[in-house]
Amino acid sequence: MTKMKKSRPEITAEVTEGVCRLLHHHNMACVTELRLGNGRRLDVLAMGTKGELWAVEVKSSVEDFRVDAKWQSYGDYCDRFFFAVPMEFPRELIPDDQGLIIADRFEAAIIRPAEESRLNAARRKKLLIDFGRLAAGRLRGDSKMDVLIS
Repeated sequence: MTKMKKSRPEITAEVTEGVCRLLHHHNMACVTELRLGNGRRLDVLAMGTKGELWAVEVKSSVEDFRVDAKWQSYGDYCDRFFFAVPMEFPRELIPDDQGLIIADRFEAAIIRPAEESRLNAARRKKLLIDFGRLAAGRLRGDSKMDVLIS
């Protein structure tokens, strides 16, 4: 029996699920697929118990990683930034100064911690309010609230 090759969206969904499980174990709440104020779409933004924000960009393949030049703009929205990739992804492609998570749909592990780059207080307050409003809107099923994190 041959194994069916998964599509990029399937791989992205599985890695995202594993990342969210991992972050839950780190006592963090996750919001997925959110639009940022700079027009970019971030795969996962997680908030910790002290208001810390971690951003995670999922890369499903080498091609996906190579064509993405937008990830460097995510630093304005988080205290720590990670790439998350499937188990078979060549880890040496991820820049050494970036956090790295390896994941599948069942589990994930932080292979390389992300350096901390603390947000200023005013920016953090705005992001935390936006995070809460977005999460509450999604719980209600209100797609109009699903706008952006600025």
